[in-house]
Amino acid sequence: MKKNIFLMVLRRFLLVLFTMVVLLVTGLCMILAMVFRGPSEAARDVLTMSLTEASATKWVPGLFLGDELVAQIRTKVSAELPDDVTDTTKITIQKDSVVSFDDEWRDYPDGIRIESVSGDTYNAYVMIIRDPSRVYMATSSDNFSKSVPGTRINKQIETEGAAAAINAGAFFDNGTASPEVGSVPCGLVFAGGRCVWDDGTTYNGFAGFNGDDILVVAKSMTKSQAEELGIRDGCCFGPVLIMNGVVNEEAYNSNSGYNPRTCIGQREDGAVIFLCVDGRQAGSLGATYADIIDILVENNAVNACNLDGGSSTIMLYRDTYGRYGEAGTVQMINNYSLLQQEPRKMPTFYMVRPADEG
Repeated sequence: MKKNIFLMVLRRFLLVLFTMVVLLVTGLCMILAMVFRGPSEAARDVLTMSLTEASATKWVPGLFLGDELVAQIRTKVSAELPDDVTDTTKITIQKDSVVSFDDEWRDYPDGIRIESVSGDTYNAYVMIIRDPSRVYMATSSDNFSKSVPGTRINKQIETEGAAAAINAGAFFDNGTASPEVGSVPCGLVFAGGRCVWDDGTTYNGFAGFNGDDILVVAKSMTKSQAEELGIRDGCCFGPVLIMNGVVNEEAYNSNSGYNPRTCIGQREDGAVIFLCVDGRQAGSLGATYADIIDILVENNAVNACNLDGGSSTIMLYRDTYGRYGEAGTVQMINNYSLLQQEPRKMPTFYMVRPADEG
């Protein structure tokens, strides 16, 4: 008798739970349909970009709009810039003897300075690296393969013994929990002066350093072009945000959505800018392209490119002088999504060598 009562209560509970889930899903679909198919193209575009930039939800807009329209919305942020590639003559790298006693670096003997920036919808972290020769592309493997998982950035920075790190380029991600996710890059990757990956995937941006330690950004890049330009370390993503001091107005004025973001840039004096923006959190929804361009301009970026963002966005720093915690330990500077317990596995990372190895 008691068993029958228990089973009856359990069935009713499951029925109520199922009904609630169906109602919630139905209500969410109705809300999404209203935005996607409503009169406001701006609202539609913001929602589309916000969802497509997240691996777990990138398939949702296609259900309501179709893949062709989603592709049209995404191409609105393509780099409509007057030049196709960085003019390297606009960068004059300062030597240590010139900047060693500069006020900017007086309190940062390791040549790395970090500042936080807040906006209406985001919290961001800007890392400036004085010597661009210290910045390089670290990879999870010498021979990329889907059978070889990527690594987590907090593990890779210890393997490298690096002073700082951010996530870098695009990688395979089918939106599942497959161990193949994060194993191989997408597009073109150079590391240590050689091409380590080229699957032919095209992106609307490339960022890489040449042999003179100048950050070259381009709307697109092929292996042969990269070799001709002398690229030593670089990867694909995009869009290009600033080129030769000119802001990408298409990206700036687009409805790009609010998301965690990672960017790389360079000032006229050669100092490198790492930028990470928190997102998908109660206190930091995320940033638009316009937001990150504003931050980059305020930090005097001459060239800059958007890198992989979303749940990949992360910034680490080996706390040489104990500014953020125990001296000598690696500190996480930004805060990733509340849905994550640890950094994602990835194949590529921009890292900074210790000052004595620059």
